[in-house]
Amino acid sequence: MFVSPDVIGMVIALFAFAVTVLGGVAGMLSRQTKAVDSRLDAFEVRVSQRFDRLDDRFDRLDDRVTRVEGELVEVKVAIARIEGPRPRLQQL
Repeated sequence: MFVSPDVIGMVIALFAFAVTVLGGVAGMLSRQTKAVDSRLDAFEVRVSQRFDRLDDRFDRLDDRVTRVEGELVEVKVAIARIEGPRPRLQQL
């Protein structure tokens, strides 16, 4: 089977064109991926800092609630001492 040089040249030209286009697309996707990755990294840092601040705030709130619980127990004991013992049924 005989293939003309024009057909061979056309196949080579199409192959070169496809490689060029795919290389350009790959470069464009690579650049966009890097840009998106850098934006996501910056967003992750901001979210991480915000969660750290929230964790600190929750820790402070937990400490305050623990102190209030302790003070509430002390108040209950003081009220019980003021009221005295509960009246009991008297035996006849």
